[in-house]
Amino acid sequence: MNARSSFLILSLVAALVLPGGAAAAQEPAASDAVEDIVVTARRIEGPMWEVRRGDSVLILVGAIEGLPRDMEWRTDALVSAVERADRVLFPVQGQASLADVGRLIWRIRTLTRQPDGRTSADYLPPELEARVERITGEGPSRKSFLMLSAELMEHGGYARRTRPVSEIVRRAVRANKKAAEPVGVYRGDEMIDRVLTTPPQAYLGCIDAATTAAEAGPEDGARRAENWRLRRIPAVLASPLEQAVGACSYWSVMGQGERLRGIWNQAADQALSETGVTVAIAPLRLLAEPDGVLDRLAAQGLEPLGPDWRAPPP
Repeated sequence: MNARSSFLILSLVAALVLPGGAAAAQEPAASDAVEDIVVTARRIEGPMWEVRRGDSVLILVGAIEGLPRDMEWRTDALVSAVERADRVLFPVQGQASLADVGRLIWRIRTLTRQPDGRTSADYLPPELEARVERITGEGPSRKSFLMLSAELMEHGGYARRTRPVSEIVRRAVRANKKAAEPVGVYRGDEMIDRVLTTPPQAYLGCIDAATTAAEAGPEDGARRAENWRLRRIPAVLASPLEQAVGACSYWSVMGQGERLRGIWNQAADQALSETGVTVAIAPLRLLAEPDGVLDRLAAQGLEPLGPDWRAPPP
């Protein structure tokens, strides 16, 4: 088993394993502390929006994956906002048994190789196959498209760093015993079944986008990270690497995008029905894409305060 295979297994296992449970809530913050929390959150580097409805405040922090390992960005304000909030929401997580994880490891060849001795050339259009071969410097690949897409995105500057925003917030939650939970939970056996049985053809859009990201090179990946830090949302969403990350996500490949959007819309509505401050760590694309969470909240007459998320009109 090579390093990349091990990484893929660990990534899938990490997505399936839930923490031991939500931390117990502290005493609710006093109402006059809400303004302090909001002001603190506005100093966060990276995209953040504040949405109010009556006595409810929802702070949406837009996260992206694959940020450079050596990227420096201010996190003190984010930690401070979490420390003083009433509750924290994390992205969707999976719940799996040890048997589920064992099954995933047992079927590693299905995850890492094309079926029946086939290669990428059996599935990709000739032009796309030629582009992939130019990038990899090899002939038709026997790697699964799960593996190949990860390799291509690395050429585009994707770093194997899992949800850096969520990691920082989790540490703050544990240190301060904050009430925290994922916005939704999905069954690990369902996820594993989808990953193991989805045909290579389902990855064609992912491979196309990942190839475009690889052709753009690591310079585009670096710009994406800097634009995220500086809250230039349309520029982040336009990045070939960001588009590849979206196209190659579990939710996109498995055709579960609408399900994910529904989970987050419901979570936002619930947070805005509860008194106090909720900090939510959400995928940036899900928040800022057309008809995404922010557009939906704005259509309800609410005013998300934060950076412009809509691309300027042509």
